[in-house]
Amino acid sequence: MTQEEIRLEENRTRKAYWRRWGPYLSERQWGTVREDYSSTGSAWDYFPHDHARSRAYRWGEDGIAGISDNHQRLCFAIALWNGNDAILKERIFGLTGSEGNHGEDVKEYYFYLDNTPSHAYMKCLYKYPQQAFPYAELVQENQRRGYHDPEFELLDTGIFDGNRYFDVFVEYAKNTDEDILIKIKVINRGSEEKNLHLLPTLWFRNTWSWEEDSQKPILKKVESESFDVIEAAHPTLGERWLYCTGATELLFTENETNYERLFGEPNTSPYVKDGINNYVVHGKKEAVNPDEVGTKVSPYYILNIEPGQEEVVYLRLCNTPDLTAPFGEEFDQIFETRQQEADDFYQRISPNVTDPDAQSVQRQAFAGLLWTKQFYHYVVEDWLKGDETQPTPNRTYERNKEWLHLFNDDILSMPDKWEFPWFAAWDLAFHVLPLAMIDPDFAKRQMDRLTREWYLHPNGQMPAYEWHFSDVNPPVHAWGTWRVYQIEKQIYGRADRDFLERVFQKLLLNFTWWVNRKDEEGNNVFQGGFLGLDNIGIFDRSSELPTGGQLDQSDGTSWMGMYCLNMLAIALELAKDNPPYEDIASKFFEHFLYIADAMNNVGGTDVHLWDDTDNFYYDVLQFPHNERVHLKVRSMVGLVPIFAVEVLEQATLNAFPGFKKRFEWFINNRSKLTGNIACMEAEGIGERRLLAIVNRGKLQLILQKMLDETEFLSDYGIRSLSKFHAENPYIFEVEGSQHRVDYEAAESTSGMFGGNSNWRGPIWFPMNFLIIESLQKYHNYLGDEFTVEYPTGSGNSMNLEEITTELSQRLMQIFLQNSSQRRPVFGGIEKFQNDPHWQNWILFHEYFNGDNGAGLGANHQTGWTGLVADLIHQAYQQGSSPTKRSQKSLKASVIDT
Repeated sequence: MTQEEIRLEENRTRKAYWRRWGPYLSERQWGTVREDYSSTGSAWDYFPHDHARSRAYRWGEDGIAGISDNHQRLCFAIALWNGNDAILKERIFGLTGSEGNHGEDVKEYYFYLDNTPSHAYMKCLYKYPQQAFPYAELVQENQRRGYHDPEFELLDTGIFDGNRYFDVFVEYAKNTDEDILIKIKVINRGSEEKNLHLLPTLWFRNTWSWEEDSQKPILKKVESESFDVIEAAHPTLGERWLYCTGATELLFTENETNYERLFGEPNTSPYVKDGINNYVVHGKKEAVNPDEVGTKVSPYYILNIEPGQEEVVYLRLCNTPDLTAPFGEEFDQIFETRQQEADDFYQRISPNVTDPDAQSVQRQAFAGLLWTKQFYHYVVEDWLKGDETQPTPNRTYERNKEWLHLFNDDILSMPDKWEFPWFAAWDLAFHVLPLAMIDPDFAKRQMDRLTREWYLHPNGQMPAYEWHFSDVNPPVHAWGTWRVYQIEKQIYGRADRDFLERVFQKLLLNFTWWVNRKDEEGNNVFQGGFLGLDNIGIFDRSSELPTGGQLDQSDGTSWMGMYCLNMLAIALELAKDNPPYEDIASKFFEHFLYIADAMNNVGGTDVHLWDDTDNFYYDVLQFPHNERVHLKVRSMVGLVPIFAVEVLEQATLNAFPGFKKRFEWFINNRSKLTGNIACMEAEGIGERRLLAIVNRGKLQLILQKMLDETEFLSDYGIRSLSKFHAENPYIFEVEGSQHRVDYEAAESTSGMFGGNSNWRGPIWFPMNFLIIESLQKYHNYLGDEFTVEYPTGSGNSMNLEEITTELSQRLMQIFLQNSSQRRPVFGGIEKFQNDPHWQNWILFHEYFNGDNGAGLGANHQTGWTGLVADLIHQAYQQGSSPTKRSQKSLKASVIDT
């Protein structure tokens, strides 16, 4: 057991609390729903970036490279000033939804370099320009551009030309669970000597301004001869001390709103949130407290750095008041030890990943997953009614009013802590797979949390995301739960059935909600709605159809088929120790058969979601007068049916005689249901049985299109929309209005769902991952003898296992350096491709160009793009390179005993 695993075990048994402190600070609290008390629900406008330095947050905090305790009472982050900016750089800047030509968009460069599950070692990098940050230019130029134009990025402004910037590396190493060593290294990458004003900042989240007689914490200077000491006293957290040395002075203020600046009203205190900003940038000496007390403090360093040289600042945050040598010889040794322990831990996880570049990509993917943990606080009832010390909100639009029970006060995995600093239910189910490889306890907690009674709606619905908790996303929570259970069992040898059963029981409520609410006609065909795929359809699937009627969704119904099979797999696992679950397994087996049959016979009308002419699955539009028509868009919607697949071992059937009896009864007595769905009657390799919506024949036909490089198959994975539509757009006219779907390899050219994502051509990791897993399952049944052309038309045949190897390789090569030492993820950005100080720092984007693999959308959506860490692990599991992959411990498996 590595030292990191020992720490995690100590935390699990509560011998130490290694998880109390971590990277839980958001990168954007402004512009969020939680901070929006406007009458119209305009979150971006109500609390803009310009307010953030001056206005106290209600529900959380943000900062650069920051940490906090697990309830975000005490926070630490860095602030910077280059002598030219109009404001301190205290937080990451980006464009709002209306400012960006493709929606909200971060406009900074920062990278997550390392992290461990206990956060005993963490490292990140922020690149800070030496010239004035071009805030206005970024806003104005992006507002000038349209949907069809490329985004105007920070590099495009020329601000980094001549390497006129600072690399700011921030590292944390825990000596104990309550003793955090901090190292900030600043390197001048430019050719001229420059000053950097560095302000490591410690502050309390404002919890006292919202209730009468709330006890206020305090920060104050403690006298010391050799170094500076700041005492932090909080009524529930207790006392902590920040040690620092070499600071010019300590600047104290209050984390309270500057009403005078923002609203022209008197301040409640002479010292306000932007007091340190006003002192440093504007020279206002009266802006900080000369008594050296407050709720926000910054040791102030002015670093003069020669070209190519570095300066290092050391700090220490701990619960010990009287350290005599906080920066002694052991300080650097602790960092070295924690770094080595991190190396040991990741070597333990993926010992066969020997290629240095693949190691680096995987390590940064894990780091990104861990850095994007965030304290998420949102109590809907309190938010709607407002606080007793503040004006009552005058809302004409009461967002999330159906979710009064929701009480969030947790550390959650975010999709991206700037672009999406809120939990998203279906994203989370993908986050937990790579997380389970390194931190199964945290992964399980994520799956458990969303099914607890203070999250899950009393009617069984799972909250989607804060902009609209009632929205509908693909039901993948059971899949994520099952895979976390399997991964922990495979890597760590622990089968946590208590976790599995606890989540399963709540998912029964959620499954029932789906059946009652999204199967409107009770015919096992599901309408779903948004389903997470934003603009993939001809219509906005969350809104009323312009034609009237309803949309029978190929993917909505397929997701429910997959949900049934996931629940079936879990029920059979639980039945090993608890026989009544065998009956529940039978229930999901039967429900799956009816859903699978409905895919081919909508409501008994002989209207199929499968189109025999095109050999593909499509949504079916049902008009009010009951006429039905296929919407012939070749998209990921038509590939989702292959996700509904599981393989049963014969031994499993034999182990559960009640389930086997029901299984065989259906085969013998409901041949119409069972004969046209999958190969239930025929026995696969090892006498296995296949449960799948897509049978062998349809699978071959679907794969012809999916593996065709003129359709879905890109050099970098499977596209979300067939390239067929580049020359053949799908057009549908309604009352003289034309609706169309074109192939768009990069960003969206429409404003549907804000325009900040695109499912009409780009490559998305979560869907590609599910495709790979599904084909692995089919291979477990069909074996090596089942082959198809790969690529279609090449004359080269491969079995499904070989094809999943190839697809994984295409996805991995988005990030890996090719023979020209270029990474497709960076596209044509030469700074990233050629500069040694940029080319090895990876951005795990939200999605990727369908033609060239360039990263698009959010820069740090490590959550689901971090699945590449799992793919790398699988690729190297039994060999030294991806081409030598054999049986993999993390690949999709069969349901066995």
